[in-house]
Amino acid sequence: MLRLVVLLLVLANALYFAWSQGHLASVGFARLPQTEPQRLAQQIKPEQMRLVGLDDASKPLATTVVTAPPLPAAAECLQTGVFTQTQTVVLTAALADALPAGSWVLESAVEPARWIVYMGRYASVDAAIKKRGELRGLNVASELVNTAPLAPGLSLGDFNTEAEASTELAVLSKRGVKTAGIRQQRAELSGQRLKLPVVSTELRNQLAALTPLLLGKTLQRCT
Repeated sequence: MLRLVVLLLVLANALYFAWSQGHLASVGFARLPQTEPQRLAQQIKPEQMRLVGLDDASKPLATTVVTAPPLPAAAECLQTGVFTQTQTVVLTAALADALPAGSWVLESAVEPARWIVYMGRYASVDAAIKKRGELRGLNVASELVNTAPLAPGLSLGDFNTEAEASTELAVLSKRGVKTAGIRQQRAELSGQRLKLPVVSTELRNQLAALTPLLLGKTLQRCT
């Protein structure tokens, strides 16, 4: 049995040697050549290979960033407060020259009177500011009044009716506010309101040049 194993090993070694030296090529058992050009023929798309140096290897791979296009600002309806008839005449002429036809209208409107709980008039703005600090100590909010004939003074709240202002004054009196009263800050005003039904980004840019003609009235969303 041992002799048989030894004989098989010798035979296997002899066959491997003959195969590795190409002696069995005539009977179809040739080994695959490992030299050029046969190995080149086995390469897949060799023209796409590129040698990378140390400097190249340290660089991050380039990435493509896809940026979504900016969303256009949605158009909206804007309007101002009420202009007097005299103010409206000047405003109409300016709008006709500055804005596209049909982009604006003037509508009849009424602004109700405004009433405030008022403290003042004070001798100076500094005196009004000092009083405002005292009110903060009572946890009472206030705003400076800078419009004649009530300036310099303080408003402790503004209301649509005199009755609403009176109710608030009674509440503040119980909290230690003793020298406040009620004043009409603005009388009822009838006139024309500027309305822009569809304000695009382009139209908004054009409106910036008209700011001085709005006489301090801000553009607000339509109600």
